[in-house]
Amino acid sequence: MDELLISIKRQINSGDTDGAIKRLRELMAAFPHTKAEAYYLLGNAYRKRGDWQGALNNYQEAIALDPESPAAEARKMALDILNFYNKDMFNQ
Repeated sequence: MDELLISIKRQINSGDTDGAIKRLRELMAAFPHTKAEAYYLLGNAYRKRGDWQGALNNYQEAIALDPESPAAEARKMALDILNFYNKDMFNQ
């Protein structure tokens, strides 16, 4: 199982987020006990593709399943980044 998760992390890091998301969904269906880690990795995949809302939603699911998940820190960092942007500057 660990090797599969490592493989999916590499896939996300290489930019194949669609493939990683598909594999994570399959993993969650086959092995429900992996959901906290899978949601965290889904959050990373969505963040990598620029879907911040998708990332935050998946991080929140991971935190709900495991409050000690690294998703808690990832969610905080994502919110810090989003709060840093001056959105009005992009709407000119």
